[in-house]
Amino acid sequence: MSPRAGRRPGESVTRGLILAAAKTAFSERGYDATSMRAIAREAGVDPALVVHYFGSKVGLFEASLELPVEIGALVAGLLEGGTDAVGERIVRTFLGVWDATPGQGPMLAMLRGAVSHPDSADRLRMMLAHQVLQPIAAAAGGDQTELRASLVAAQVVGLAMARYVLRFEPIASASPDVLAPLIGGTLQRYLTASLDPGSGDPAQQHA
Repeated sequence: MSPRAGRRPGESVTRGLILAAAKTAFSERGYDATSMRAIAREAGVDPALVVHYFGSKVGLFEASLELPVEIGALVAGLLEGGTDAVGERIVRTFLGVWDATPGQGPMLAMLRGAVSHPDSADRLRMMLAHQVLQPIAAAAGGDQTELRASLVAAQVVGLAMARYVLRFEPIASASPDVLAPLIGGTLQRYLTASLDPGSGDPAQQHA
């Protein structure tokens, strides 16, 4: 009887080792400072195997950005219970995802990569503003949902940069219970207050 066709033993394990090393390298050093050869060395494999599984550095980077949550489930969870306090839930949810991911993994890789890598910036913008925050802005019932989502995204990305990349204190070590009410109030105003300049500063409304 001839051997069964299919994956060679250990193939999925090898791919997993490469992917794990890539997530760590991209999150710690960013896209430009990370090489496929260095990832292969850290994974303990031949560099040819990295090309075999992922094709290129871009392919490996894209594979490493697989998020630890499913987008649809994330949005549904944020909207569960209505939109009255959704700003605070956004902060708590994102901090929970980031804090629960060792080294912040793909989220941090995406943040670092967005600074210098157009594909990563596009992916972050699409995921955060369009797939997550625009549906929430629409559910909140306001107009200019794209602008509202972008304002919230700016705050969320700024928080992530300050907490995980620049490590500003005391933001870096503050608990979600401290940060969520403070930043969530601003997000809530962006989502629900009037954006009409003639109606006053939106940051002062619904206080």
